[in-house]
Amino acid sequence: MNTETYFMGVDTGTQSVRVVVTDKKGTVIAGDEQVYETFYPQAGWAEQKPGDWWRCFNEAVKNVMSSLSKEIRHQIQAVSVCSTSSTVIPVDQQGNPLTDAIMWMDTRAKKEMNVINATKHPVLAYSGGEDSVEWMIPKVLWIKNNQKDIYAKSHKIIEQLDWMNYQLCGVYATSICNSTCKWNYIECEGGWNGEFFKQVGLEDYAEKLVLDVKHVGELVGTINRSFADQYDINPDMKVVQGGIDAHIGMLGLGVAKEGKLAMIMGTSFVQLAFSEKKLNLNGIWGPYNNAIVPDQWLLEGGQISAGSIIKWFMREFEMSAHENPYAYMNELVAKIPAGSEGLVALDFFQGNRTPYKDANAKGVIYGLTLSHTKAHIYRALLESVALGTKNIIDNFEAQGCPINIIVGCGGVTKDATWMQIIADVTGKPIVVTEDASASVLGCAIVAAVGSGAYESFDAATTGMVKEAYSVQPNKDLYTTYQGVFDTYTEIYENLKDTMAK
Repeated sequence: MNTETYFMGVDTGTQSVRVVVTDKKGTVIAGDEQVYETFYPQAGWAEQKPGDWWRCFNEAVKNVMSSLSKEIRHQIQAVSVCSTSSTVIPVDQQGNPLTDAIMWMDTRAKKEMNVINATKHPVLAYSGGEDSVEWMIPKVLWIKNNQKDIYAKSHKIIEQLDWMNYQLCGVYATSICNSTCKWNYIECEGGWNGEFFKQVGLEDYAEKLVLDVKHVGELVGTINRSFADQYDINPDMKVVQGGIDAHIGMLGLGVAKEGKLAMIMGTSFVQLAFSEKKLNLNGIWGPYNNAIVPDQWLLEGGQISAGSIIKWFMREFEMSAHENPYAYMNELVAKIPAGSEGLVALDFFQGNRTPYKDANAKGVIYGLTLSHTKAHIYRALLESVALGTKNIIDNFEAQGCPINIIVGCGGVTKDATWMQIIADVTGKPIVVTEDASASVLGCAIVAAVGSGAYESFDAATTGMVKEAYSVQPNKDLYTTYQGVFDTYTEIYENLKDTMAK
């Protein structure tokens, strides 16, 4: 008889849902990924259909479970989900969405963000001094101000993670990860601050938000019996609270100490670091109290547009005609020197998350001449994302949070050319873990801790995370890129007022 225990991780990301089953050593026994669509109805808007998430999730679960023996299926002890944030949905009493979901990258709630930040309320000191246009509270206020009928009909306004957990076990609860990082919840200050919500115009927050906050790894409920029966899995499987996809990815990367920067490198980039001390850093989100690991402060940087910029290039320059367009472009890029022969791009295609926190920031390609080719533009775009990463790391270090090494995961880690550019621009070595999908592995780690298989996240990451390879920076190119970086920051400073119009 098989006495091994197994864990399910679910990552509902920006482009797809990933489902894996791992053993206690973090080895993926089975996995599947299903893609869904994002819609852009207006400039700055981004939406998805919750029904697509659930349909794709079920398809992935079916494929995973069909490849496992019944014995293994019934030894899956727990499941944990991570999701994009803040991806917001108003729902009725039965959990049915009343509209499409407003995606995390959606920037429609600028006015509401400005109202919140104008209060200068003390709670904002725990989120880098202000709320982002991407976060939960500005979006809830936008619905209240612009979709009054929907707001009135809504039983709750929830996040993607809350909706997925509700589908799995019928319980409404939110994660301390989401609520602390995106909802202005501060555990060390008593949690929810009614005075703050009244000031921003959300005095009915207790009616519309889910106030049951559970720690990462805490039990949410038991899997719905109908779901267990459908896939012939353990009917006593625990549903364990997860969190934001990028943040749970820290655990999947094995990052739990100062000095390391966890970087999730996909559609967007997210940079995350722990601090044992409470640091108030300008241009950085946080410090977040107990958002993932107990007794640790979390600091967060991020780039809204990263892999999405390269997808834009591939689409608009019609690169699909090539069998492997990425390999084709990297061959061309290899012939172009660092700095793209004077071409410098800004990576703000959907605004800037950090360190400028500027929702009005725009993408720029500067320095074009008739001698430049599409390969120059492509390299400049790769470099722009790397320069944005350097800008964030420099901000961390200038304010007392040293970064010695980057631990990376995500789709970009498959691109050796881009990884080397990032190492050269930042001057930091990059370690890539064996499982590039750190968020979904992080979910399996959370499930393992929540089921009692490990006593702590530190023990679980030690037991389940494996290193694959590293990328070392070229010191000479780092010096070259310093000049490019100076131009990058100068372009933004000179254009930011124009961008705001």
